[in-house]
Order: sequence, then C-alpha cells, then structure tokens
Amino acid sequence: QVQLVESGGGLVQPGGSLRLSCAASGFTLDDYAIGWFRQAPGKEREGIACISSSVVDSYHADSVKGRFTISRDNAKNTAYLQMDSLRPEDTAVYYCAADYNKGIGGCVVYAPRYHYWGQGTQVNVSS
Repeated sequence: QVQLVESGGGLVQPGGSLRLSCAASGFTLDDYAIGWFRQAPGKEREGIACISSSVVDSYHADSVKGRFTISRDNAKNTAYLQMDSLRPEDTAVYYCAADYNKGIGGCVVYAPRYHYWGQGTQVNVSS
C-alpha cells in the first residue's frame, strides 16, 4: 500500500520550533521530488518548500525562507521540514507530497504535479 505519513505537528508557542517528518511506505522516494504544502482555515493551499530527488535542488517560499528548511534522507525513505521561529500565521494543516520526476530532476511547488499525498498534520502556533 502506497502511503505518505506526516508526523511531528502540534501546538507550539510563537518563536518555537517543530520538525515535521514525512515517511513513505509502499514505494521508494529516490525518484520523487518532495513538496511540503500547507492550508490554513479559509485560505488556499500554499506550496512552501520542495526538494529534488538528488537533494541538489530545493526551494522555499518567501513566507518561510530563512525559518523553514526542507531536507530528506533517502536511506530512511523520509523527508523533513524543520520549522523555526514559528509565527501564529504558520498555523495550518501541513501536507507532504511526492512528485515522480525521474530523469527530470529539480522540484516545483505546483500541486497538480504531485502523485502521492499524506493525510496532513496540524500545526498550531499560539501563546
């Protein structure tokens, strides 16, 4: 069964940190770019970061640049999103997704490209 499972969400105070994990099962992430998206209540889904299968390329949206860092460990079939200096406006459901792009490389935070999606993990930033 092909699955992506996010974990690591929760409640954190402003200025705090969380690390989200995205574990794949039923397939290997080696040929997939990984993207992180988030959706806050009443807002559209936002692509915030992605990383290529080779780890060479990554992208962070302006809204999170300098605070969030995407990474991956192909040996563990897992990707991560380190979130530091969290703000109340970061409150959202966070989703990871996998884009099969073998032979293409790179990554883009364009949701229709992504083949597999996790169920999401809630992040709440509040004092």
